Amino acid sequence: MNRSSRSLPVADNGELLSALSNRCVFPDGEVVCAVSGGADSLALLALAVAARGASLVKAIHVDHGLRTNSADEANLVRMYAEQLGAQFESRAVEVADGPNLEARARTARYQALPLDVCTGHTADDLAETMVANLIRGSGLDGLSPMLRTERPYRPLLRLRRADTEAVCASLDWTPIADSMNDDPRFVRVRIRHEVIPLLDDIAERDVTAVFARSAQVIHGDVALLDQLASQLDTTDAKTLREAPDPLARRALRRSFVQHGVDPDGHPPTYAAIDRAMAVVRGEATACEVGFGWRFSRSHQRLSLTQDDS
Repeated sequence: MNRSSRSLPVADNGELLSALSNRCVFPDGEVVCAVSGGADSLALLALAVAARGASLVKAIHVDHGLRTNSADEANLVRMYAEQLGAQFESRAVEVADGPNLEARARTARYQALPLDVCTGHTADDLAETMVANLIRGSGLDGLSPMLRTERPYRPLLRLRRADTEAVCASLDWTPIADSMNDDPRFVRVRIRHEVIPLLDDIAERDVTAVFARSAQVIHGDVALLDQLASQLDTTDAKTLREAPDPLARRALRRSFVQHGVDPDGHPPTYAAIDRAMAVVRGEATACEVGFGWRFSRSHQRLSLTQDDS
């Protein structure tokens, strides 16, 4: 689509938006953007229009009902989408206040969005997630978050929050300030406002850029390990027993996830994999791996079954 068919705000700020959109990786076809009204998601919407043209872009706002002015937020996103000439849709979900609010709200939001949705995560989000996963005891996969090929798409990972704020300023847009982003009850908020600045000070450099580069390197390593692990037959004890231990463990994790052992899609715990490896080595004939699933061995054959009772 030629530039003349795009709406006036993008054309008037074409130099900045063009430069930043060239650093983004949008999926083919229609670009569906999850737009909360914050600077990152608004910039995602504007950059998608700059890259693809308004007719191929849709903004979806998900109302969690957690704030009294949530309807006003949806209307603001609608107004900005209309300024760009993009499509708009609002969806509502119910999330009760209480423990694990941030995680539950995120789960509800993704359940309401299409699988191929684009989100406004930036390199800053990538760094914060790496730190959060590290202190939770994550393995190698947790140190390359958001870079996996699984959906949703994250086109802005090469940009910083300063870039998304610059996009909004160039369009004279006022992003919505989410009070949850300043609530110290949430681990991510403390990492953003306390841990990352402290690491910057200690390292005397921008650690977010360092983390982003490291994530790219780790992502390549993880992709290779996944490729090798996918070649192992997880029903053959002899194959797993003779494979390098890290590959055997990764193959089992992949198998358990693919079978849906955890209904929320989380990978199995280290303890569950330890128990499964004991079965592989012949130290046990069977074990529980969680959520009613049982991993067992009969001679050299391994099987994963669910208790229907």
